[in-house]
Amino acid sequence: MMTNLFDIEPAGNLDTEYKDLEIDLLLKAVFRLSGYDFRLYNRSSISRRIHNRMRVSNLSTITELTNLIIHDRKYLDQILNDFSINVTEMFRNPTFFKAFRNEVIPKLRDYPEIRIWHAGCATGEEVFSMAILMEEEGLMDKTVIYATDMNEDVLEKAKDGVFPIHKMQAYTKNYQLAGGEESFSKYYKTDRQFAYFHNSLLKNIIFAQHNLVTDQSFNEFHVIICRNVLIYFTQMLQNQVHNLFYESLMLEGFLGLGDKETLRFIDIMPNYNEVNGNERIYQKVK
Repeated sequence: MMTNLFDIEPAGNLDTEYKDLEIDLLLKAVFRLSGYDFRLYNRSSISRRIHNRMRVSNLSTITELTNLIIHDRKYLDQILNDFSINVTEMFRNPTFFKAFRNEVIPKLRDYPEIRIWHAGCATGEEVFSMAILMEEEGLMDKTVIYATDMNEDVLEKAKDGVFPIHKMQAYTKNYQLAGGEESFSKYYKTDRQFAYFHNSLLKNIIFAQHNLVTDQSFNEFHVIICRNVLIYFTQMLQNQVHNLFYESLMLEGFLGLGDKETLRFIDIMPNYNEVNGNERIYQKVK
């Protein structure tokens, strides 16, 4: 019996199919064991993180990693940390904070209270940046900042307000480019290794665990900041999370995204106006 060569699956396609299946099974195991659902995260980003964990753990297949995740809680915790997005810095993309100071703050002044949600806050650098900005604008006493992340370990670090001293020079430059006019060092004290931000900045910040993929709205906000998180999500998941933000944002409230993110291809876009398109600041108008 002759074999039709056109019926033979190319080896490269099979390898890709097997790897996709292995990743599907790993993500299903993570979801079943932890409740964290990464199945609609950007697959290339997830794949890089999985293969980095395999390299560090000296594993040859994704299936080996899945087996360890199922039978050893240590590996499950490691992969959860690998999947969380912790890249951040103080006054990251300073022009965003400058635009927020100049174009959003004037519209917030008349509110008797201001609720800000920093979603995906990681280790808290941008949360402290916003607290400093609101303090300088005389609004921190009537502001509550809700800082959330899916990763409880990074939240514990964020609560401390302690950052490496070697980063302060870059953070000072960011602060100045963001419109800050004080001496940035007035907000922290130092030793040889770390900068310790003053506890007064923490007084109106609430840190809490929240998963954008599986958790619901928990308040109504005047401002939602979620920067450089949604780029790791598929289009379907981005729409899901934007619906959550829309439900959580008061009418005429403001949404701030990262510089590589946009509402342009999001279903909910017609309900927003651009406040500053370059800085990805939007206002809910219906």
